[in-house]
Amino acid sequence: MAGDLLEALEVETAPSPRAAVLWMHGLGADGYDFVDLVPALGLQTAPVRFVFPHAPMRPVTINRGMVMRAWYDVRDDVGRRREDESGVRESQARIEALIARETSRGIAADRVVLAGFSQGGAMALHTGLRHPERLAGLMGLSCFLPLADHLPGEASAANRATPIFMAHGTHDPLIPLDRARQARDTLARLGYRVEWHEYPMPHSVCDAEVVHIAEWLARILA
Repeated sequence: MAGDLLEALEVETAPSPRAAVLWMHGLGADGYDFVDLVPALGLQTAPVRFVFPHAPMRPVTINRGMVMRAWYDVRDDVGRRREDESGVRESQARIEALIARETSRGIAADRVVLAGFSQGGAMALHTGLRHPERLAGLMGLSCFLPLADHLPGEASAANRATPIFMAHGTHDPLIPLDRARQARDTLARLGYRVEWHEYPMPHSVCDAEVVHIAEWLARILA
């Protein structure tokens, strides 16, 4: 059910965290996907709680209806992959519940970062841009902007100036680079500040990208 709190893994870089990073995984993966990245981000001296939620299990149309962890269903309409709007909005509500849990544990919304890879990155952008309270930052890796046509009418004024980090591989066979650039350009036209990076990689994460992520997180959580 949309109201249920998602199960999640948690890693705290130091006792009594004063900031939180909610990091959503990609299609078919789970919360374990990026746990091992935390030490490489160099935040051991800063008290940060990383939360890696597991997406719900659901059938995915482009994968022949196989049931897997997915933030929303994906269809292939006339050669173009399209996200299921109801699934996107259901997962938005679940991520909002995770933000609310962090605030209930004493971490203000403006100390919460929403991050994610692929589908998870799409959800980080979608949810964060609509969240009614100012967030610390939004990070979308190897992703695009879901329901982009709805954004102008749904965007929250509170996050108009929130830092956004986006990165993409120039050889990504799953989400074309042009689609990610289109998302970046849409955000720029709407007045958002986007830090953009491209790397010579497929649909993945590379060492140089991890360095840039670490620098960005250290800066916005300083």
